[in-house]
Amino acid sequence: MAKKKSANEAQNASKPITNLKDFFIDGLKDIYWAENALVKTIPKMLEQATDQKLKTAFKDHLAQTKMQVERLEKVFESMGVKPEGKKCLAMEGIIKEGEEIMEETAPGPVRDAGIIASAQKVEHYEIATYGTLAAFAKTLNERAALDLLLKTLGEEKKSDSLLSSIADTNLNSQAVDGKLQSKDLNAV
Repeated sequence: MAKKKSANEAQNASKPITNLKDFFIDGLKDIYWAENALVKTIPKMLEQATDQKLKTAFKDHLAQTKMQVERLEKVFESMGVKPEGKKCLAMEGIIKEGEEIMEETAPGPVRDAGIIASAQKVEHYEIATYGTLAAFAKTLNERAALDLLLKTLGEEKKSDSLLSSIADTNLNSQAVDGKLQSKDLNAV
């Protein structure tokens, strides 16, 4: 038995996107949904994290993500388009995977390492998305949108770098046995 399509799916199926501007707006709706989903997800990651640097990074990133949502609303506004989200299947999957990791790991360094891995998947997706959307904005001569998207792209790259730094500053070593390991390999 065939699954019945929603009205939105049926409309999209009968009306393919035929120009870059519409594809750009569709991408904006996708990342707008994703950022709003992250505003709801980051507090869960913050609650599950045990490393203080990681907790601080999530607190800061939550505030930053809320600003990125507002920035996306400005992008829509600059183009005369109502801000609305379209479910981002990629982000939905990354979030579900992260939730699974938190459920399957004990509190402590292993869970923290898993949370960082999940968060970096988010950052890499966002970096790819904002980079692509910025390229579209440039091609479409949407200068205001381009400037806003590039600001967010820079923030996402810094967030990814910070997560790598936290993982590399002994957290991954602690996760080896679930306890603190010496950084000095000759000390053992």
